[in-house]
Amino acid sequence: MNTLEANKTEIGLGQIYYGPSLALNYNKPGLGAGEDPRTPDIIVTPNVGVTYTGSAKKLAEHGGFGHDDTNVMLLVSNPGLARALVSVPTATAQVAPTILQLLGLNPTLLNAVEREGTAVLPGVPAAIK
Repeated sequence: MNTLEANKTEIGLGQIYYGPSLALNYNKPGLGAGEDPRTPDIIVTPNVGVTYTGSAKKLAEHGGFGHDDTNVMLLVSNPGLARALVSVPTATAQVAPTILQLLGLNPTLLNAVEREGTAVLPGVPAAIK
């Protein structure tokens, strides 16, 4: 951590997530009981506009921890749906089961939905009339 902090200007360091700050959004990292081997021990984010690459042609990066990357609007439209604004945290994994439900199909027929208990997006009816 000290090396990263000491060179933060040169490397365009935005924020370092580890320990308690990492635990806010991720499972506990590790290989033991109750730990998740997919969780990183540390995440380093660059300042806005900084892209790490060896190429002089790369202009942008896809995805990250910036506001525009973590807050994405989704519009569900159909004449059979009542107009509503729903502003709650959701996950992209909820899109597929929502589409199935709107088509009148059972979302739990998707293995991932059944295993993970993924809910449809809030405020979306059981089917379009």
